[in-house]
Amino acid sequence: VRYSALTPKPAPSPAARGPRPGPGGAATPPGETNVARPSRAPGAGFTRPAKPEDDRDRRFSDAGPGKAVSRQRGEPKRREGRLTIQAVAGGDEDAAERMRSLASVRRAREREKEKRKGGATEAPRTAREVVIPDVITVQELSNRMAVRGVDIIKFLMRQGLMMKINDVIDSDTAELVADEFGMTVRRVSESDVETGFLDAADDEGATQPRAPVVAIMGHVDHGKTSLLDALRTTDVAAGEAGGITQHIGAYQVRLESGDRVTFLDTPGHAAFSAMRARGANVTDIVVLVVAADDGVMPQTIEAIQHAKSANAPIIVAVNKIDKPDANPQKVVNELLQHEIIAESLGGDTQIIELSAKNRTNLNGLIDAILVQAEVMDLRANADRSAEGVVIEAKLDKGRGPVGTVLVKRGTLKRGDIVVAGSAWGKVRALLNERGEQLTDAGPSVPVEILGLDEAPGPGEPFAVVENEARARELTEYRDRVRREKATGGINQVSLADMMSKLGSKKISELPVLIKADVQGSAEAIVGSLEKMGNDEVRARVIMSGAGGITESDVNLAKSAGAPIIGFNVRASKQARDLADREGVEIRYYAIIYDLLDDLKGVLSGMLAPIQRETFLGNAKVLQVFDISKVGKIAGCRVSEGVVRKGARVRIIRDDVVVLELGTLNTLKRFKDEVNEVPSGQECGMHFQGFQDIKEGDFIECFTVEEIKRSL
Repeated sequence: VRYSALTPKPAPSPAARGPRPGPGGAATPPGETNVARPSRAPGAGFTRPAKPEDDRDRRFSDAGPGKAVSRQRGEPKRREGRLTIQAVAGGDEDAAERMRSLASVRRAREREKEKRKGGATEAPRTAREVVIPDVITVQELSNRMAVRGVDIIKFLMRQGLMMKINDVIDSDTAELVADEFGMTVRRVSESDVETGFLDAADDEGATQPRAPVVAIMGHVDHGKTSLLDALRTTDVAAGEAGGITQHIGAYQVRLESGDRVTFLDTPGHAAFSAMRARGANVTDIVVLVVAADDGVMPQTIEAIQHAKSANAPIIVAVNKIDKPDANPQKVVNELLQHEIIAESLGGDTQIIELSAKNRTNLNGLIDAILVQAEVMDLRANADRSAEGVVIEAKLDKGRGPVGTVLVKRGTLKRGDIVVAGSAWGKVRALLNERGEQLTDAGPSVPVEILGLDEAPGPGEPFAVVENEARARELTEYRDRVRREKATGGINQVSLADMMSKLGSKKISELPVLIKADVQGSAEAIVGSLEKMGNDEVRARVIMSGAGGITESDVNLAKSAGAPIIGFNVRASKQARDLADREGVEIRYYAIIYDLLDDLKGVLSGMLAPIQRETFLGNAKVLQVFDISKVGKIAGCRVSEGVVRKGARVRIIRDDVVVLELGTLNTLKRFKDEVNEVPSGQECGMHFQGFQDIKEGDFIECFTVEEIKRSL
C-alpha cells in the first residue's frame, strides 16, 4: 500500500529499520514498504541457509541499518536449525548447538575404556557356559560367547595367531579364548554320539548261565573242519551231517545232556590272521587243533598268541592219532616252548588226544569244554536289548546284505533296529545254522540277520538302538570317520607336497579290484596284498567288497586300468559282455594260495632286474698305434684273467674310470681275429668311437648278467 505524502506513516518497527534489498538487489526506495509476503516452503526455490540462532528479531536488530524482516508484526517466530530435546525443553541453546554425533561419543567411550583397562579386552562379563566342539570357527565362537569377533581376533593376534573371522581353530585354542573372556567351558566331541551305544556291564543279580562260545583254531590241514563235522553229528537235533550252511562259520551244538555249545570255525591259512584274531576275541574258550604227525606249525604258534592276547583259556586237541607216524608226546613237548603246559606235567592246560576221522574220544573233548565253562561261570543278562559282534558278512543275490552275528548279551528279536559298524537296518528275519526261522536269539546264539542296508565289517560290534534317527546319526558319523581315514584326514598336505613325494619315491603300483564271497575273505586278501609289496612295487586295491562282479565294477576297473580278482564269485552276463568290450581282465580263484601266488608273480615281474657284474680280466696298454682309416689301436698285455671278445670293457687311468664302453668288438692276436686272450699274452684292441687311449691305461673286461627278482 503506498501512502500519500499527506497521510501520516505508522512508526516503523525496530526490525524494519533501514532499506531492504529488493528482488534485483536494490534497496526499497524511501517512503515505500513491502507488503508481507508468504514465506517459501522448504526446498521450493531459493532459501537462505539456516543460521544456528533461533531468535530472528535479535539477529535482524543486531545486523545494523538497512535490514528488514519478512514477516508481519505479531506473526509467530519460525524455528531454524535442529530441533533438539534441550531446545524443546528450554535448555541451554549453546549446549544444544555444540551437541556431538553418536559416533564421536562412542569413540570417546572406547578410548576411555582402553585407557582404564590398560589396553585389555572388555569389562568383566557375565560368566556363561560355552559349548566347544572339536573344531569351531572364530565366528561361531564369537556367537556362542556373545563377544565381538574383532575382540577375539585381537586376542589371538596377541598370542601370535593371525586369524580371520571364518578361520577354524581347535578346541584347545577355543578354550583358551573362552577362559580369557571369563567364560565357563564345556567341551564336547563329535565322537560323543557313540556314548550309550554299548551299555555298561549288567548287574550280577540279573544274569543267567549261558552256553560257552568255542573257537576251533590251528594250522592248515590239521583237521579243524573235520573235527567240527564230527562234533555236529553229536547234535541230537541236527539230522543229517550236511544240514549246515557253508559260510556261516558258527554253529550251536545241542548235546544229549541238554547243554549247548557254540562253535566258531576259523581259517588256518596265514592270510586269515585277522579273522583268527577276531575269533579269539569273541570267544570264551579256544580249542587248538594240532596234528599228531605234523606237530606245532607257524599258524599254531600264531593261534596261541591270539588266544593269549584275548585271555582265552586253551584246550589242546591232538588230532590224527590214528596215523602210523602219530606222536602225541612230541606235540606236548613242542607246546612247552610256548608256555602251554599239560595237566600231566603240572600245568593247567587240558590236552585231549582224538581222531576226528574215526570219531575217537570226541566225548572227552566235549567234557573238557563243559568243565572249563563251568569253572569260568559264564553268565549273561537275556532280559535287555541285544548286543554282540559280527562274525561274517556277505552280499546274497536273493536276500541282499546278510550278516552273521553272535549275540553276547540280551535278546535279539525280529523287528529290532540294529546298528553294526556303518550298516543299519530293521531285522526282517533271523536264521539259525540250519536255515530255520527264529523269532528271537538269546546270549551265545549265532544267527544270520537280514534287513541291513549294506554288508557290515567282520568284527564290528552290533547293538539294538531305540529308533531310526539314532541309527542314522551313528552310521553317518562312522561313515564320515571312515572317509577321513581313507583320504588321510582334512588339510593333510598340499598338492605340491603330494606330487613331490610321488616323484621322489617312484613306486610302481599294480591296481586291482577285489570281489569275494564274504567280507572276511576280501579283508584277508587285501591284508595279504598290502604286506606283499616293498619300496619299489606294491599292489593298490581300488575297491574291495563282497558279492558278485557287476557292471559298475567293470566300469571302475576300466577307468583305473585294473584287473578284477574274483574269489569264489562270478560275473553276471552283462558284466562279462561289458568286460569283453572294454578289454577288462577278470580272473577267478577258489583257493587263496593260487590268488596270492599269481599276484606275487605279477608284482615280481614289475621289479627291475639286478645287474650282476662278473670280472673277467685286466690288460695294460703298452703302446698306441695310429692307423689310417682305422684309428687308434691299443697294443696290450693281459695282466690278469682273460680278455674276451664281446665282453664289456671300461678304461681306467690312474685308478679313475675314464670311460665305460659297450662291448669289445675287435680283438686281434698278431693279424688274426681271436675270441679270447689269456693272461700273459699280448693282443691288439680297437674301441669304436673312442680315440683317447694312452699308454699305461688299464682295460678292465667284465660281463653283466641280469637276474630277475622276486618278492
